[in-house]
Amino acid sequence: MKELRKFDTKVQNLKYKVLREVARQAWNDTLLENVLDIPKIIVPGKTPTMRCCVYKERAILAERVKLAMGGNKENPNVIEVIDIACDECPAAGYEVTDSCRGCLAHRCEDVCPKGAISFDHNHVAHIDKSKCIECGQCSKVCPYSAIVNRCRPCQNACKIKAISINDEQAACIDNEKCISCGACVYQCPFGAIMDKSYILNVIDILRADEKEKSHQVYAVVAPSIASQFKYAKLGQVISGLKELGFHTVVEAALGADMVAYAEAKELTEKGFLTSSCCPAFVSYIKSAFPTLVPHISHNLSPMATIAKYIKDTTPNAKIVFVGPCTAKKAEIKLDSVKPYVDAVITFEELQALFDSRDIDITQLEEDKLDNASYFGRIFARSGGLADAVAQSLKEQGLDDFRLEACSCDGIEQCKIALTKKKVNRQSANFIEGMACEGGCIGGAGCLTHGDKNKAQVDKYGKEAMEKTISDAIAVWNNH
Repeated sequence: MKELRKFDTKVQNLKYKVLREVARQAWNDTLLENVLDIPKIIVPGKTPTMRCCVYKERAILAERVKLAMGGNKENPNVIEVIDIACDECPAAGYEVTDSCRGCLAHRCEDVCPKGAISFDHNHVAHIDKSKCIECGQCSKVCPYSAIVNRCRPCQNACKIKAISINDEQAACIDNEKCISCGACVYQCPFGAIMDKSYILNVIDILRADEKEKSHQVYAVVAPSIASQFKYAKLGQVISGLKELGFHTVVEAALGADMVAYAEAKELTEKGFLTSSCCPAFVSYIKSAFPTLVPHISHNLSPMATIAKYIKDTTPNAKIVFVGPCTAKKAEIKLDSVKPYVDAVITFEELQALFDSRDIDITQLEEDKLDNASYFGRIFARSGGLADAVAQSLKEQGLDDFRLEACSCDGIEQCKIALTKKKVNRQSANFIEGMACEGGCIGGAGCLTHGDKNKAQVDKYGKEAMEKTISDAIAVWNNH
């Protein structure tokens, strides 16, 4: 089976190769002695495959290795820029293209507030970047659409404008604005922006359990797992986790059931809530809409909720969350979550872990994963949380409360809904915010992205043994 079939892009495949090799060396206790050789292992010859020369290629790979080992400890953000890899995109800003006809009207010159536009002997327009303020007026009035905005992919991806370009023409992330959603990570065509990996922490936890038998390691898997690992069956993925050394695999969707149940009651008591399930959405409210912070649901996320329950009932438990979300890596640093979740890895990193131990999950028997209800499982896609809250109101006899939900699919829709609510132009009494388009199935740490993922999650939800939220919670409580 070709490795590329497991991922959407070659950038993801490259990232995976680094993670796989770092993990393999860690399992073999050879990481420290071989860390400098990993770039040569990945690019063994003298012919470059991605860059101008093999030496630059390996230098960039060395930076990728550092991120695979946890990245810059001085930088609190889980998203980092590899400066030497960020040099191929054209300078951002407005540019005059070959479509300029050298017309007589010169509307672009007339509207420019800074006199930044001049013309050569062929009457073709030119923009003086030292004067240009990037207002875009010239582009709007050009009858030939000859002036375009060369916005970099990372800037286009970052809808909250946390990315700028520094003096060295590399991307620069404003940590005060960044919500760690990872949209820039997935969209950068050179892989110059990456999320830090804590895959070594997970290996340490698993190896400590293997040697000392001092604790039980739980894998809490996000419901969006149903849309991933399409080359294998979900039951085989669960078996693969146990082959890695996880004692038990639990659905984060069960935590989602618990959250929906509690959130419905909280909503009736307070009258208006914003959801707390997506850490990037919560972070966005805190940074951009501080007046709405009191309305954030006081419930922990599904990940933290089920992790807390496990640790409260199993004192020697260690919890590793496996999901699509880079923002979860930031969430577990919060004081309210830190005691319950020991590490987070993405689906990309789980694939690297499987292959670092040569585990072919397609050859494994299928195990079961059946902790949650349909409603907990559909949290993985946009609108699922609102549906679950509506069901929870019904099951608790609270359906006299009129739910007016606004489900926001992506951070742009979140911004619109929050802005309207801030000025009292939003009638919704419950705002479900998902920073990634499509919901968790669009997370940056997914192996694959696409419309089919929603159908897979809905199918997975319908296969749940427990048909109501109340039943799922009751069964677990009696477990």
